[in-house]
Amino acid sequence: MDTELWRLSATALATAVADGEVSALEVTEAHLERIAAVNPAVNAVTNPLADGARRAAAETDRRRAAGEPLGPLAGVPFTVKENIHVAGSATTFGVPRFRDFVPAADAPPVRRLRAAGAIPVGRTNLPDMTLGGLHTVSTLYGDTRNPWDPARTPGGTSGGDAVAVATGMAPLGLGNDSGGSLLIPAAFNGVATLRPGYGRFPMDHRIGPQEPTLATQLLPVDGPVARTVADLRAAYEVLAGRDPQDPRSVPVPLDGPPPTAPVRVGVVVDPDGPEPDPEVLAGIDAAAAALADAGYRVEQVEVPRLREAVAGYRALTYTEFSLVWPAVRQLLTDDSARHVEYSLEEAPPVGLAEYVALPGLRLGIQRDWAELLERFPLLLGSSYTGLPPAPGTLLRSVEDNIRTFAAARLCRAATFVGVPSVGVPVGVAGGLPLGVQVIGAMYREDLCLRAAAAIEARLGVLTPVEPRP
Repeated sequence: MDTELWRLSATALATAVADGEVSALEVTEAHLERIAAVNPAVNAVTNPLADGARRAAAETDRRRAAGEPLGPLAGVPFTVKENIHVAGSATTFGVPRFRDFVPAADAPPVRRLRAAGAIPVGRTNLPDMTLGGLHTVSTLYGDTRNPWDPARTPGGTSGGDAVAVATGMAPLGLGNDSGGSLLIPAAFNGVATLRPGYGRFPMDHRIGPQEPTLATQLLPVDGPVARTVADLRAAYEVLAGRDPQDPRSVPVPLDGPPPTAPVRVGVVVDPDGPEPDPEVLAGIDAAAAALADAGYRVEQVEVPRLREAVAGYRALTYTEFSLVWPAVRQLLTDDSARHVEYSLEEAPPVGLAEYVALPGLRLGIQRDWAELLERFPLLLGSSYTGLPPAPGTLLRSVEDNIRTFAAARLCRAATFVGVPSVGVPVGVAGGLPLGVQVIGAMYREDLCLRAAAAIEARLGVLTPVEPRP
């Protein structure tokens, strides 16, 4: 093919492999070579899975030559964050304690991607135990760097996958989100992502037999990172559905009933936090104009009970953190522990009566959001109200920690409610990418993806990029 294979989208690669234009092994080798060429500059891929990837690619080529059916993502490389199990590869969480923790089986989303023919080519970096804050840096692997500007953070906690996809090391990444951990790195690196709604994708993050506590049951979700919205849709179709390994997963149709046209979009300009940067506001305006041009009816709205949702998110999360913090603290360095310590100072654990009331608070906020999303099936807003900051400015004090995460209030509120969101790039300002998120009602990922595709069609795709020195 005339185009370098690592530049192609996941859907283009799958088509090329299925049509015999290129072999799965050639695709795999091209991406392994790309990892070798650019990863030293960005430190996103922690462990290439070269041998296993080559074996899987050879099996794909054998199946095609034999006329056997191929999956919809046959031959497509993907990366996996180091807190999601890949059989035979250590799930380290970035810390020495789990350096040798090698699971025997894949987590559900990895298993589903493999069943669709996709090939894991590498593991990716994350903050220690996913608790280090907005920047992707781990004790085992060090700092991941933003390819657009190495002086800026790539975001976290799925920064490794966002950088790997942005630089062409893989067309798909598999990360997770529990308050912006997919959406913020996507915005900071110029890629797209899908944070599914609660129960849409099955997952399993257990390290041993102990089941997760309430916050860990309700808030985190696994999701894909890609360069195009079409690739997100392809991954969505593979990852969605019921799985007995995760009883929370639901057998909901991929697409809901068509909404009444024109679809109303509520624009959330200032999500009750720090005043957004002018560049971020310009990005929201550009996305709103793109949707209006595509036939959507765009109006400014206020999200109900946003401050209460963020407060509930913090109370639920940090009350549960406080119970295990003495043990978890021993796994972390002083730097990686700072975010949680500052957050516990900002949002101290609540008492039993308030903790027991939190699920009721969540239900009431969910009800109010559902009423808004009945009138406005989609919401458009920032993933982060600022541009990517420098890593050293994030956690100098409790006040820095508050400011850093106040800029992600819309992500945290939507996570608390459990609704889906798609992050999509909307341009470049001052050499840095801009991104927005499109939020939908429960199990309406299809509407989010459709709107994000309309934005992408008018504003373009920003990556892959060459890392800046």
